[in-house]
Amino acid sequence: MSIATKTGDDGTTNLMFNRRVSKCHPRVEAYGCVDELSAALGLARSTARHDFVRGSLAAIQKDLVILMGELAVAPEDLQRYVKEGYLLVTPELTAKLEKLVAEIERQKVSPAGWAMPGADTHCGTLDLARAICRRAERRVCALEEAGQLKNLEIIAYLNRLSDLLWLFARLAEAETAKSSQ
Repeated sequence: MSIATKTGDDGTTNLMFNRRVSKCHPRVEAYGCVDELSAALGLARSTARHDFVRGSLAAIQKDLVILMGELAVAPEDLQRYVKEGYLLVTPELTAKLEKLVAEIERQKVSPAGWAMPGADTHCGTLDLARAICRRAERRVCALEEAGQLKNLEIIAYLNRLSDLLWLFARLAEAETAKSSQ
């Protein structure tokens, strides 16, 4: 089977369980932003200098597959989705991010003024991923406001992830500053 199915030539796409919607449907916008975020995290991972950051970003990308899957399901199909064994975003996924935040903050990396992205390529990729994460969060919030989001943990997860990405970028900037001294 070819990747070019031509079924989307009319401007529609499938959600899970073959529900056709417009390619500009708010649900498609939301999981599309998360897909873009995962791509940005892949770029950040490819420029990471440390195994801790590289490994953390890879694990987050795997969790984003769970998040995108859940977003790709119409609310009326969510019970079927779970019954078929698909995972949902849980407080445990958010807690993993909180653990990483705490680990970085123990290194005395914390908010201090407005950040200027781009100290180097890696720092810039992390800040780009953070900005995309915030956009994804806004798209998911729009779904919630429209009554189309059943799991509010998705919003908490994305909010925590953007905080973590900000910290990763500041950690990378601190390392860049040390190496240039």
